[in-house]
Amino acid sequence: MRVKAVALRILNQIRHDKRTVGIIVVAPLLILTIVYFILDSGDSGYDIGIIKAPDHFVEALKDNEDFDVNVSYYDGDLAEKAIRDGKITAAVDIRDDDEGLADYTDIEVLIDGTDASKASRIKALIAVAAAEAIKKDIPIPLSFAEPEIQTDYIYGGDDWSLFDNYGAAMIGIIIFFLVFLIAGINFLGERTSGTLQKLLSTPIRRGEIITGYALGFSVLAVLQSSIVTFFVVYVLKMPLEGSIWLVLFVNLITAICALTLGMLLSTLANSEFQMVQFIPVVILPQIFLCGLFELSGTWEIVGYFMPLYYTTDALTEVMLHGSGFSEIYKDLIVLVCLLTVFMAANSALLRKQRSV
Repeated sequence: MRVKAVALRILNQIRHDKRTVGIIVVAPLLILTIVYFILDSGDSGYDIGIIKAPDHFVEALKDNEDFDVNVSYYDGDLAEKAIRDGKITAAVDIRDDDEGLADYTDIEVLIDGTDASKASRIKALIAVAAAEAIKKDIPIPLSFAEPEIQTDYIYGGDDWSLFDNYGAAMIGIIIFFLVFLIAGINFLGERTSGTLQKLLSTPIRRGEIITGYALGFSVLAVLQSSIVTFFVVYVLKMPLEGSIWLVLFVNLITAICALTLGMLLSTLANSEFQMVQFIPVVILPQIFLCGLFELSGTWEIVGYFMPLYYTTDALTEVMLHGSGFSEIYKDLIVLVCLLTVFMAANSALLRKQRSV
């Protein structure tokens, strides 16, 4: 009977907690819906540039029944630039042999290997298209003209692992998640313990309180960002094409954005348990929409409203593409604007606890 009484008390307590009931019922459905649409509506189109190739090969690429292949024509140097600019993922060059026939035994492919699985699919598409074109272009048995693809990676490489491809995004996700949770719970503790109320009873301004808390937590954010970054680069040996100091700067801005968001949402919670409840509705959707997965046009637009989207883009550019500040400054500006909004909202919410 005593066990039953304890169980009934817990159930009755949860029943009166609308936030907990909402998380239990709504959060799983929301997350599964997002995952369903992302995995079901991922972009199956591929943008491939043609430096030089026979018409039959180009037609075979376009006529692929499983994927939507968009073909455009480039000169050699412009093709590489187009890949670096993200206009195309790969470029194909099939030159003629001494007899004026297409030499399918030496197909040169420039490719962006940042996404290893996507690069593999594109190479498979090229091989299939070459095999189809051989049947029409070369008047000898197919066995004498097996297509051979020579791949030149603009980014990435054959020896890159899945971690090498997705590790940059995971760094930002881990830092954002941990700082969000730690800062939110600690700020909640300051509020529930009465420390924040004591500060509000002094002449100190709301903005100064929020800035002080943000700076204090930022010291921990710097420490955590540094440990994670150096561990991934120097211990796990993840490729780093750009500056490690720029990576640290991106991670620091991400951490400050996460801590200001955590502080903001902590004002809506009355316990650590309620703070943790924000994870399924605040953190998980960002993970799915930050660019870690290939998104269709509609879902990519939704991702623009997620702070982690800009972190992922900046870290990928620096770590995998070797980009500098001039290529990622827009991402950093958005993150700074977001953390500024979060800080202003924090200051505004403090009005409920003290009139100024």
